[in-house]
Amino acid sequence: MSKFDALQQQLEVFHALDFHQDPQLAKRLNDVQTWQKERMRKTHHDFFAVPEHHLMTQYFLNRLYGGPDFDVLAAQIARLINNAGMVEKIIPDSAIRTGFSGVELAVLAIRLDQALAVELLNTYAPTMPLNDDIMRRAYLKLDQREPRLRQMALLDELGISLDKYVRSRMVKAAFKMAKGLAYKYKVGPMYDFVEEGFEAMKPLNSAQVFVNTFTAKEREIIEKVHSGDLYPFA
Repeated sequence: MSKFDALQQQLEVFHALDFHQDPQLAKRLNDVQTWQKERMRKTHHDFFAVPEHHLMTQYFLNRLYGGPDFDVLAAQIARLINNAGMVEKIIPDSAIRTGFSGVELAVLAIRLDQALAVELLNTYAPTMPLNDDIMRRAYLKLDQREPRLRQMALLDELGISLDKYVRSRMVKAAFKMAKGLAYKYKVGPMYDFVEEGFEAMKPLNSAQVFVNTFTAKEREIIEKVHSGDLYPFA
């Protein structure tokens, strides 16, 4: 299976999600995603507040954890797949693979959060404000421990890829030169998705260290939730 076949599968998973045809579910999904991002801002406040971490923080929250912008990216991914041969000629393979890893992470985050949104709609009124205890109970009911740990493992892999490829002058030069052609062939949003990740790590000594610090704390929270801690997000 080629990397583009894998990307096609991710796109199919995304388009098959129920929230596309269910406005109420889409609204609750947005509530869940908003809560997730606010929770992460609180949990990692001091870490995110470091000036050098600002760009990577925004990339995490706004790109890798889904949101409405992903709809635009998904449409561009379809165009990219249809022009796979051209894309491989103008964008370095390492950059493509790094971007695909980010797409997989974003789709997984949306899928997991949609499951939470469904559970919340089944348990509470659609307008019930979300809080830590409601979300803790939803996590437990769905038993998302393993897929959430998988999410952290994928993030760790992305950190390694960013360090490995973005530090390469040849990759950076080739990627920069590809920008004009990417926009010419109308795959600009996908190019931007990858470029934002590259730009976000420039102020860092190591993307891998940043990601590992983040995922270590998130794993602690996952384990607290599933060990019965009543205040896992505190």
